[in-house]
Amino acid sequence: MYGEAPMPTLEDYAPLEPISIYGSSKLADEGLISTYAHSYGFTAWVFRFANIVGPHQRGNVIPDFIEKLLEDPEELEILGDGRQEKSYLYVEECVDAICHVVEHADKDLNTYNLGTRTTTSVTAIADITSEEMDLGPDYSYTGGDRGWTGDVPKMRLSIEKLSSLGWDPSLSSHEAVRRSARDLITELTPERTATDSQPKSTQ
Repeated sequence: MYGEAPMPTLEDYAPLEPISIYGSSKLADEGLISTYAHSYGFTAWVFRFANIVGPHQRGNVIPDFIEKLLEDPEELEILGDGRQEKSYLYVEECVDAICHVVEHADKDLNTYNLGTRTTTSVTAIADITSEEMDLGPDYSYTGGDRGWTGDVPKMRLSIEKLSSLGWDPSLSSHEAVRRSARDLITELTPERTATDSQPKSTQ
């Protein structure tokens, strides 16, 4: 919903100019929530998320890379130029941050960014995923500075407001990506996990 904004992006950054239908829908939702909080006696918490990663996900970069590498371990296609760079927050930490804000922030409307202070590039995600799968594919790039229409190439949200409330992430963006990759590899390759868990022969 911030669009292509200066980084790190504060909650009070303006003007809000989303560049995707997805971002526009979030902005519209926040407008409705604000109205109910200020006019109808609601207490509301609004969270603006970095990229949330972890088990059971589909349709984002990490499971996409895993599925592509399972189909072709020799070559991995990367959307854009691979230099897109964003923050990634592990899902368990995201839930913990939400609970912390709800417990400690009690204005009519409470708006908080959730993320990390670090970023990870798409090529770095490809490196991490390949390492976790014990593969060394060649990379090919579709080109351009963004992966799809409406993609914000670089994004890092300021989490100083969240930190001032007493919560900070324990995992960096890289660490969140690696942990998520391990989770998803286990889910998507159960036969590999079963093989890895077998005792190794001593002969």
